[in-house]
Amino acid sequence: MELAAAIGLLSFIMLRLMNERRITRRRRQYRRLLALVNYLESGRPVAYCRLNYNVPILRLWFNAEAELRQEFRLSRRAMQGLQRLLKRDVEDHGWGSQLEVLIYVYWLAHGLSYRVVSSVFSVPRSTVHRIVNKVARHIQNNLKKVIHFPRAEDLDAVGEGFGLLAGHQVFNNAVGAIDGCHIRIKPPQLHRLDYLNYKGFYSINMQAICDAEGRFLDIFVGYPGSVHDTRILKNSPFYLAGQYPPTGYFLLGDGGYPCLDSPIAVITPYKEPVIGAVQGRFNFRHSRARSVVERSFGIMKTRWRSTLFKALEVRPAFAPLVIATCAFLHNVCLDNGDLLEPDADVAQDIFDPQAPREGLAHDERSGSATRDRLAALLIQEAH
Repeated sequence: MELAAAIGLLSFIMLRLMNERRITRRRRQYRRLLALVNYLESGRPVAYCRLNYNVPILRLWFNAEAELRQEFRLSRRAMQGLQRLLKRDVEDHGWGSQLEVLIYVYWLAHGLSYRVVSSVFSVPRSTVHRIVNKVARHIQNNLKKVIHFPRAEDLDAVGEGFGLLAGHQVFNNAVGAIDGCHIRIKPPQLHRLDYLNYKGFYSINMQAICDAEGRFLDIFVGYPGSVHDTRILKNSPFYLAGQYPPTGYFLLGDGGYPCLDSPIAVITPYKEPVIGAVQGRFNFRHSRARSVVERSFGIMKTRWRSTLFKALEVRPAFAPLVIATCAFLHNVCLDNGDLLEPDADVAQDIFDPQAPREGLAHDERSGSATRDRLAALLIQEAH
């Protein structure tokens, strides 16, 4: 009898809880519906949730004199620039995009669960989940505002930057350095081994081209970690379209890429061990110029190390969006003078051994003759 009574009491309590949750959910839906009706009638958004301005993180944001880097990994100037880039003309609730951007950047900066972020900002966990997905997609839709190839009239300036990095004007026609970077993820159960890279961990590939300042000019994210850099290059939109670099210019790539003249120009170092001083001198200058892309990856991983230097705590399908937003924010920081140095452990992760080089396809023309000509110019001007 006591057991039956206990079961009956437990069932009664569970029914009460379910009813209370149902009522709470209905009230929330009613408030949202009412907000929508008010919006349609007035033409402006109406807040259906009240923001608690007394939580410490918001007091920090609204204190114009306070520095934000420790909490958000961005300077105040960079955060303000980001807010301007992502501002929307029409908001779908009273909080606006400003709070959404703060929540998203805070989530990236600390690699925290939605539950913890919801506690920090005193907003529902479901709201944090929705905002993270929403802002990531909004950034993806605005990616080309800050990640784009240079205009034709700016190409010579970009090339001069690589000439300065290399210490020789032979590299003045280089207008980008290309490389791939592995971002750790928790792999899906289906096709799990596709994500296991040659370094021995599960990852998603991020291919990037950057200029001599370390600014990303193009990114291509999403291939599983087992896919070779060359295959990713040959499936990149800019490669398939023959979009970049223009005729007369070239990209600098590491030894994992083929040395090409067409369909695009990619100049790689001579295979080690080199033969003679000519090849050695060329590889030295080439490395000085090309390594800027590895440095960019290192800076990006250092800034968002809580998210990127461990396995990403998101679905593999969503991971490319998160990685792309980190590249977007990297450029926003550079544009706003928010600079930092890559951490030593991050730099070591970037400089791990390369995958073996793949051969040329039937529709590709080798760039070996161009590389030999550039190497010869180095020696001629040295005497």
